[in-house]
Amino acid sequence: MSSMNRPARLNRGLLAIIGVALVTGGGLAMATSLGMLPVDPATTLVPGTGLPPTWVLYAVAGVAVLLALLCLRWLTAQLVRTPRTHTWRFEDDPEHGHTELAARVATTPFTADVTAYPGIHTAHADLTGPQHSPTLAVVVTTEHDADLSDIRHRLDTDGLPRLRRALDLTSLPMTLEFRFTTKPGARTV
Repeated sequence: MSSMNRPARLNRGLLAIIGVALVTGGGLAMATSLGMLPVDPATTLVPGTGLPPTWVLYAVAGVAVLLALLCLRWLTAQLVRTPRTHTWRFEDDPEHGHTELAARVATTPFTADVTAYPGIHTAHADLTGPQHSPTLAVVVTTEHDADLSDIRHRLDTDGLPRLRRALDLTSLPMTLEFRFTTKPGARTV
């Protein structure tokens, strides 16, 4: 199963590449200014002051557009936070057909129950992974002064066991993310 936070690997990779480039550039600049490289710090970077050929300007513009598109792709990856959900298929008797259950349908009663807990404004749950080893990803929006340990306890002792019984599962790992409202009485999604 994929990670619960798919953009995290991309973020770490991009930050590592940018970090290595900055450290390398800073190290080269420092070595040049200290005279450790056989380069005269007083010389110009490029000879002359004329404009480069037109094709160089187009190449730089193309690289800039490509970099902008990659940055937009990176930003859109931040919006996708949960892994894919699956449709479960139950075949007790293949001769008489099968039953399909969408993950959203299975978690709707669970989120309705969780939203009724004290201190919770909204709840969102996704049942992810294959049918033989699912994971429940829950995002709960609470008030600033809500008792998070009580909410976690109620989920572990009431909400999660009821969902496991409804889905006929022996175990159902859960990831829980708490978010807080920006102002008292506000309902956020």
